[in-house]
Amino acid sequence: MEFRDVMTRRRMLTLGAASAALLLAGDRVKGAPAGPRPPLARGRAVIPPANTSPSPTPKPVPPPPLPPVPRRKEAVHRVHDLLPEAPPNAIALTIDDGPHPEWTPKMLDVLAEHDVKATFSLIGIQVKQYPKLARRIVEAGHQLCNHTMNHPLWIAEMSSHKVDKEITEAHHRIADATGVAPKFFRSPGGAWSRAVFGSAARHGMVPIDWDIDPRDWSRPGTGHIKRSMLAAKGGDVLLCHDGGGDRSETIKALRQVLPKLQARGLSFVQL
Repeated sequence: MEFRDVMTRRRMLTLGAASAALLLAGDRVKGAPAGPRPPLARGRAVIPPANTSPSPTPKPVPPPPLPPVPRRKEAVHRVHDLLPEAPPNAIALTIDDGPHPEWTPKMLDVLAEHDVKATFSLIGIQVKQYPKLARRIVEAGHQLCNHTMNHPLWIAEMSSHKVDKEITEAHHRIADATGVAPKFFRSPGGAWSRAVFGSAARHGMVPIDWDIDPRDWSRPGTGHIKRSMLAAKGGDVLLCHDGGGDRSETIKALRQVLPKLQARGLSFVQL
């Protein structure tokens, strides 16, 4: 037998042995007991993440202008001149010169703690800077009052044109920020003139003053503020401030004054 024939036979024997081994392995797999199959991998549905960013607060719709009211010759400073049907023990708290980013929130917290509604005299330039705070005042159920655009203490000496500009700009600024047209006007420092009364009347606002002034704007001390405000009696309009400087003394005083006045039977009303 030639060498070439010998090599061919060896190859054939090797291939046959390999085929037999494969057949035996297949028989073993077929005859193996069926056990628990591993779970099939399942594809997970891709769910887009929810949009968790807060939706923007819609801007209030500016209210229609108030109709003009008769021009007054003096400002109102008694509760019952504005609210004839209010109870005899009614008093009103007015808060000037805000909104302020530090003191207005603290003032709102104190008022909410004692369930007191007040009237906030807002300065237009402050509303321009802090419109959300102005809206928060309204959302808390308080009344608004126009306190001019820039708080000029010499407003009684200003021309009719300049007076009207101060009042009109503040009026529009407050209305645009809050959706509320102020029904009241308080002149800076209680300075009044024919021009001031006339502009307030054209915008449908009643001019208001006060009876009790603790001069808290000058920071006379918490004790002085308390003593002044505790002198209130039925029908009085009380004045204090949440803007124009450090109002920590005012906040401390009100925390004690409000419950004491309520304990005496006085009832806070909103103008």
